[in-house]
Amino acid sequence: MRCSGLVDAPIIKTVNLSKTYLKGKINVPALNDVSLTVEKGDFIAIHGPSGSGKTTLLNLLGGLDTPTLGEVWIDGIDIARMSERELSKIRCRKIGFIFQFYNLIPKMSALANVELPMIFAKVPENLRREKATELLTSVGLGHRLEHNSMELSAGEQQRVAVARALANDPAIVLMDEPTGNLDEENTEKLMMLAQELNRATKQTFVLTTHNLSITKYANKAYFLHDGKLIVQRT
Repeated sequence: MRCSGLVDAPIIKTVNLSKTYLKGKINVPALNDVSLTVEKGDFIAIHGPSGSGKTTLLNLLGGLDTPTLGEVWIDGIDIARMSERELSKIRCRKIGFIFQFYNLIPKMSALANVELPMIFAKVPENLRREKATELLTSVGLGHRLEHNSMELSAGEQQRVAVARALANDPAIVLMDEPTGNLDEENTEKLMMLAQELNRATKQTFVLTTHNLSITKYANKAYFLHDGKLIVQRT
C-alpha cells in the first residue's frame, strides 16, 4: 500500500514499531515503540550494546522480518504486512545490505559476487559484468576482479560487499555492524568510503554499530537501549 497525499515522503518511516520474540513460553521484547523518520540522502547511525535490538530494527527496515506491532514505510510504501514475494521485490529494487560477516560466496570471484543481485534483477549479462567491474573499481578493487573471497583480506571482502550492495542502485543501504570484523585501519577506510558514497550518490545509509566512535561519519546518530530509540545527534 502506497502512502497517499505525500509528495515528499521520507525514504524510511517507522510508527510505534515493536517486535517481540517467543522463546519457549516466554515473550522476549526486542524493540519497544520505535518511531523513526529518515529523509532521502541521510546517513544515520544507530549504536548500542549487543542485545539492544539493532539488528532486529535493521531487519525490519529491510523487510527481512515482520513487526509484532507498528508500521514500516519504505519510500512511501507500507511493507509491514507485505507477503514474502512482495518483500523480495522491494529488497531487490530498493535496498542494499552490508553485513558484519560479508556473506560472500567463497568459490565465486569478487566480480561474480557483485553480479549476483543483478542476476535476480534480470539485468543482461553484458551489463552486469560492466556494472560490477565499475563498482569494484570504485571501491579500489579493480585489480582483484577474478579473486575469490578466500584470496581477499577482511577489508577487501567488506569492500566487495559494499560493491554488491550498490549493484542494483538501491535507494537505501543498510549496514549491520559492518566494521565488527575489521581492524582500526580498515574500519576507517570502510567508513570513509561509505561517507563518500553517501555524498556522491545521495543514497540513504543506515548503519548499526556497537562502536560509538564510528558514528561520527554519519550526519545523525541515535542510541538504542533495551529496544528503545533515543535521539543522540541530529
